[in-house]
Amino acid sequence: MEQLNSIIDSINAFVWGPPMLGMLGVTGVLLTLGLVFMPWRKIGYGFRLLFDRGNAVGEGEVKPFNALMTALSATVGTGNIAGVATAIALGGPGAIFYMWLIALFGMATKYAEAVCAVTYREVDANGKYVGGPMYYLKKGVGEFAPELGKWLAIAFAIFGAVAAFGIGNAVQVNSMAAALAGSFSVPSWVTGVVVAALVGIVILGGIRRIADVAGKLVPAMIVLYLGAALLIILLNVAKVPEAVGLIFTHAFTPAAATGGFAGAAVAAAIRFGVARGVFSNESGLGSAAIAHAAAQTNSPVRQGVIAMLGTFIDTILVCTVTALVILTSGAWVMTGIDGAGLTGAVLTSTGFETSLAGGQYVVTIALVVFAFTTILGWSYYGERCWQYLFKEKSLVIYRVLWVLAALSFANVKVDLVWNLSDMLNGLMAVPNLIGLLLLAPMVFRVTRAYFDGEVTRRGSA
Repeated sequence: MEQLNSIIDSINAFVWGPPMLGMLGVTGVLLTLGLVFMPWRKIGYGFRLLFDRGNAVGEGEVKPFNALMTALSATVGTGNIAGVATAIALGGPGAIFYMWLIALFGMATKYAEAVCAVTYREVDANGKYVGGPMYYLKKGVGEFAPELGKWLAIAFAIFGAVAAFGIGNAVQVNSMAAALAGSFSVPSWVTGVVVAALVGIVILGGIRRIADVAGKLVPAMIVLYLGAALLIILLNVAKVPEAVGLIFTHAFTPAAATGGFAGAAVAAAIRFGVARGVFSNESGLGSAAIAHAAAQTNSPVRQGVIAMLGTFIDTILVCTVTALVILTSGAWVMTGIDGAGLTGAVLTSTGFETSLAGGQYVVTIALVVFAFTTILGWSYYGERCWQYLFKEKSLVIYRVLWVLAALSFANVKVDLVWNLSDMLNGLMAVPNLIGLLLLAPMVFRVTRAYFDGEVTRRGSA
């Protein structure tokens, strides 16, 4: 197992090296510039659309709000709790700066993914709306490069179907098992059995049941988690300026070893900040586009504007408060009983517990619920990729494999799980980013037409 982990770690060094970081960054920057910073300028408009009950107009499977909640169910998870902590533990406080940076430009990427998904979605043999990168690669890119579009679509579907077992299943159930064992002494096998049973019940209902569950659980847990985190930040408000200073200082200068923190170079801050940021908000992976393709909407742009809020909520809001709790509490330089520095969910839990009585239980509950909804969201993503490759009749096979994976991954060594997920995420992003760059002119064109129309409609009103 250690040898396999070492091999995967070596692959990660290449997958998440300068080429991938550059590709993610360049795609986000080019899309942001081409959209004339629309994702930054229209955040308020996006929230108005999100809560507009009359926005669910057009064909589709789920309401726009529930489509975003489904996407958030797959993104707001262990990446926000354990992922942020891991980024700080391995990359130092400066890693948070690069999480912010990749998220700000990632909003344009997420927007473009949703616009393409709704534009090129299809109706399958069961009358369900399906879409995502495999469809806009095949149909969109295929309009001017048929063979390229075909093979990019197949590559994405393969990477997505397999990657789902890492980012959307293994990491989540593994983190749930560790959290429940640490806080409530629940055996890992019990966690595996219960999660597998609950997941099986929900995913049999398809996207509508997943969206209904996500639409209720995700908002409630985000409010609970943010509320507890903001209370801790308020209690430690005098240390907030210092924490923010650490983030900006160590984004450009190495972080020296102190206490349980082993120190980190700027290169580590960039690598782990970007990798954990992408792991958390999934901008560039193309996964969220699969959920937004099922939304009830008659406008790709309107759903795209709602979709980009997922990156903002996930990283700019949830990840930031987690980071501030860890830094203001001083947990990031503490040591565990083994004398080593803290990392993962244990680090975040310690930050909450240090500042708020019973705070560790808030983290445990949040992690369990977030991880559970992530498993649900990614089960749908994996299914759609599998369906693209093997058609609708074989979906039962994927669902059985998914439930069995949830049952078995509870006892896998966490380092291997994280490394494997990072590798698969990187491979999944490649065909998607190529497609987005090729389809960018279409995205810019429909965006200009939509907002020019908005100005005209306001003027005539």
